[in-house]
Amino acid sequence: MNIIEETKDFVEKRLSGEGTGHDWLHIERVYHNSLILIDETEESVDKTVVELASLLHDIADWKFTGGDEKAGPRIASDWLKSLSVDPAVIGHVCDIIQDISFKGAGVKTPMKTLEGEIVQDADRLDAIGAVGIARTFAYGGYKGQELYNPLIEPKNHQSQEAYKKQDTTSMNHFYEKLLLLKDRMNTPAGKKRAEERHQYMVEFLEMFFKENGYENSIHNTLLKNYK
Repeated sequence: MNIIEETKDFVEKRLSGEGTGHDWLHIERVYHNSLILIDETEESVDKTVVELASLLHDIADWKFTGGDEKAGPRIASDWLKSLSVDPAVIGHVCDIIQDISFKGAGVKTPMKTLEGEIVQDADRLDAIGAVGIARTFAYGGYKGQELYNPLIEPKNHQSQEAYKKQDTTSMNHFYEKLLLLKDRMNTPAGKKRAEERHQYMVEFLEMFFKENGYENSIHNTLLKNYK
């Protein structure tokens, strides 16, 4: 068994059955998204780095480790060292894991390398569209968030600290993160694939407000900015 297959097995055993939308199937989708983006990228890409980073990017997300942003890179590093992976590859993979996450609407999250851009795009594609909608409500349920509250307006978080401490609703999450992702994709292939998924979210939100009689709400008014 090679390092990719061993890593798949390691991550699957650790995350299978996880109920917040950060489970093995999320990892598997991000992995396959990454391979697609590699194929659609004209530049030279270190495929091994992309594969390992996509498989390990959520091995210990800060949201489930008491806010510890070093937990993921640390566990990934220990695992790759146990497989005797080249230290340069380990460093590259861990840098991607450290930098990949969304940190607030007002916080820039540039990736240092093309490999990082590909993995970040692959992860963000899984955060939008039909799957992204499903994952939003899975995580909201886990957090005990309100589904929707017309009196709570979305916030434009200007720091990672504010984003981490947010008291929000599942519907607000679309405005505070998901609807922003289309314009923050890195690669031409990622941008192209994000378009359809973004439009699906807009149509879902429009129908949600229509069915609930909130067509005149601030949320529906804000939605016009993302069409």
